[in-house]
Amino acid sequence: MRSVIAGTGSSLPKRRVDNEELAQQVDTSDQWIVERTGIRSRYIAGEGETTATLATEAARLALENAGISASEVDLIVLATATPDQTFPSSATKVQAALGIDDCVAFDVHAVCTGFLYAVTVADSMLRAGTGRTALVIGAETFSRLLDWEDRTTCVLFGDGAGALVLRAEDGDRGILATKLHADGRHNDLLFVDGGPSSTGTVGKLRMKGREVFRHAVVNLAEVMNEVLDKAGLTSGDVDWVVPHQANARILDATAKKLSLPSGKVVVTVDKHANTSAASVPLALDTAVKDGRIKRGDIVVLEAMGGGFTWGAAVLRY
Repeated sequence: MRSVIAGTGSSLPKRRVDNEELAQQVDTSDQWIVERTGIRSRYIAGEGETTATLATEAARLALENAGISASEVDLIVLATATPDQTFPSSATKVQAALGIDDCVAFDVHAVCTGFLYAVTVADSMLRAGTGRTALVIGAETFSRLLDWEDRTTCVLFGDGAGALVLRAEDGDRGILATKLHADGRHNDLLFVDGGPSSTGTVGKLRMKGREVFRHAVVNLAEVMNEVLDKAGLTSGDVDWVVPHQANARILDATAKKLSLPSGKVVVTVDKHANTSAASVPLALDTAVKDGRIKRGDIVVLEAMGGGFTWGAAVLRY
């Protein structure tokens, strides 16, 4: 029994902000942003657009793509660092919006690695017999955590949501292996300086970019090798890598460290920027919809985020 991807979906806010528009508000330029990050635009949530509304739309589209009704969903796992409310979970808001009377629904918080954590939890629960159908969602409104006077961080992030429908099925398709890590000693390299318990405020994102870059390249390469080894595969077996879309330079450096052709790496950071837990499912949906990822392909998903947390999953699509 494996967890098979039955459908994918994604959702973006209405407002697209390119680098030129951002340069009118922040001391930066299109050239500066592109050279350092590869980012050319991002989407910013407006009034009435929240993590839960974006997640709901992505989930609806994933269910439609799978040809599965919302009433068949047994489990919703939503990865986010920017929930609509401290509680209840945004997953329960998605549940209600989809018209599901009863299912297991909860949020997972591992920042940019959140979607990999959510996939791993959902896969484990499906294989344990909790249900047959799961919605796994990554959704963020990271723009609401940004310090718009800090040009080194505010240019990097955007908002959005991506979703998968997982179905427990027999066969050779599905999730083959997952591997997760965390190391809380690096809290001060990437964090938000607020929270209901510590300050009573939401806070703003703070990051030491060079140190994060160094850890990201090493950790992402190592965890990909670990998950492939766990699945009995090598990098030569991989058709596509769908990484967390943090920075084009991190994507390039990781591919080189693994001796992977750049053409096998799905890149959407130029269009969406870093959408934290939403970035992997957004990129996956993009590559599925444009025909790059096909049934039977070996696909590796990987991410690293604040904490530090990092992880990877390998699947046969």
